[in-house]
Amino acid sequence: MSDVILEMRNITKTFPGVKALDNVNFSVQRGEIHALVGENGAGKSTLMKVLSGVYPAGSYTGEIFFEREERSFKDISHSEKVGIVIIHQELALIPLLSITENIFLGNERARYGVIDWNEATMRTQALLQKVGLHESPNTLITDIGVGKQQLVEIAKALSKEVRLLILDEPTASLNESDSDALLQLLLQFKEQGISSILISHKLGEVSRVADSITILRDGATIETLDCRKDAITEDRIIRGMVGRDMTHRFPARTRNIGETIFEVRDWTAYHPAHADRKVVDQVNLHVRKGEVVGIAGLMGSGRTELAMSIFGHAYGRNISGTAYKHGQAIDLSSIDRAIANGVAYATEDRKTFGLVLIQDIKNNITLANLPAVTSGFVINEPKEMVEAQEYQQRLSIKCSNILQKTVNLSGGNQQKVVLSKWLFAEPEILMLDEPTRGIDVGAKYEIYTLINRMADEGKGVIVISSELPEILGICDRVYVMNKGKLVGELAGEEASQESIMKCIMNQEVVEAWKI
Repeated sequence: MSDVILEMRNITKTFPGVKALDNVNFSVQRGEIHALVGENGAGKSTLMKVLSGVYPAGSYTGEIFFEREERSFKDISHSEKVGIVIIHQELALIPLLSITENIFLGNERARYGVIDWNEATMRTQALLQKVGLHESPNTLITDIGVGKQQLVEIAKALSKEVRLLILDEPTASLNESDSDALLQLLLQFKEQGISSILISHKLGEVSRVADSITILRDGATIETLDCRKDAITEDRIIRGMVGRDMTHRFPARTRNIGETIFEVRDWTAYHPAHADRKVVDQVNLHVRKGEVVGIAGLMGSGRTELAMSIFGHAYGRNISGTAYKHGQAIDLSSIDRAIANGVAYATEDRKTFGLVLIQDIKNNITLANLPAVTSGFVINEPKEMVEAQEYQQRLSIKCSNILQKTVNLSGGNQQKVVLSKWLFAEPEILMLDEPTRGIDVGAKYEIYTLINRMADEGKGVIVISSELPEILGICDRVYVMNKGKLVGELAGEEASQESIMKCIMNQEVVEAWKI
C-alpha cells in the first residue's frame, strides 16, 4: 500500500460567476515530487491556496486529509504548523531586511520575549548550507539576485520543519543554471523524505524531476500520470492540458518586412543608484516595418534596462543617445512622450508595473490611451465599455465580463490585458519584455499568434526573452546583449542557441584579454 501523505477529495471552490474548482481529487505520496500542470485558469494555484489555508475552511467544499487526519485550515499559519509550506510565484521577502530576519519573520527565535540573534544567525547558516547558498546571514535581500532569493524562501520553509513543500512557478524568473540548481535541491529533499508539489509551465523541467503529474483543465482533474512506470513526453502532457495535440509550438507567418521604422543610436544609461555604473553601453539597434526582433542574453545582460530606458527613461539616469522614427529624431524623455511618439513597452512584471490589479479589466485596457475614450475632461463610459469589450473578444480574454477585477484573472489572461492596454494605445513600436513568462503552452501560442498579427499590421515588435527556443521560434532577427552591450546581431536563419552563446562567450574572452 502506497504511503499517501496528502489526499484532497471533491474540492469545489466558486468565485462570483466562476467555478474555479469542480470536484477536484488530488493525492501526493510521501517523498515524491508531484507536478501539477494545466493551462492558465485551470485551477492549479486555487487548489494550492485551498490546501495551504489562503482560502480557509468554509470557503470551499470537500475534504483534506494530511498524514491521514482530516484537516480544516483557517489560515497559512495553521497549515504551516503541520508542515505544509507554500512558496508563491511572487516571492514574499522584504528587500531591506537581512536573510536571517526574513527567514524567521513571524517565527522568531526568542527567549523571555527577546529575540536571540545568535541562535537565529547560527540556524540561518545551517539552513543556507542545506540549500547551497553561500551568503552571509546578514546580507540584505536587495543585494542578492532572484535565484538566491528563491533559495532563501526554501530555507525559510525548512525552518518551519516542512513535510510538504508547495512551489508555484519556482523557476519562472530564473536563468537556466539557477533553475537547474533549484531542481537538484528538490531531488535532494526527495531523498530526505520531503514531499514536493511543483506547479510549472516549463514542461521539460516537469518531465525531468516529477514522479507523478496531475493535469487540471477548466477546474477539473483530467488524469494523473505515473512517470515511474511510463516515459512521459511533453507532447503527452500538452495533450492532457489543452485537450488536443499541438504539432507546432510556434505559429507560421508569411514575412513582409519593410523599411526601418525605429532606430536608436549610441544609447547609454547609468544605474539609478550607482552613478558610475553603465547598465546600457553605446547600443545601436533598429527595427523594420513588420519585423519581429529578439533581444537575447543572460540574466543581468541589460535587456530590460535598455527597453525601460528607451520607454520614457523609465529606468536609469544620465541617459544619452538618439531615437529615430521613420528617420526623424523623436523625444522619448518621458513616458507620455514615448506613448505620443508611438512607442510602447509591456513590462516583464505585469502584476507590479503592468496592471492596476484592484481595477477591473475595462479600466486596465483603456489606461494608456484615456484621450481615446474621453469627451472633454470626462471619460465616456459607454465608449470605454465598447472599446474594452472589443479587445476582450479580440484577444480571447477569459473572464466573467470586462468588469471583473484583474487580480482574479489567471496569469495568461492578465498578460492579455497588458497587451490589450498597449494595443489600444496604437503604437508603431511595441517592446515586449518576457511576454510569456509564467503562462502555459496554450496561452503562449495565442500570444505568439498575436505578435505575428501585430507584425502583419506593419508594426515593429521587439521581444525580450530568457527562453532561447522562444526567441528562435518567433523572431526574424536577433540581437545579443551581454553586460549592457550589444555583442551580436544574427539573421533569423543564422540564429541558434549555439550561435547566441558564442556571441556572449566571444565578448567574455575579449574582455579577459583586455584585463
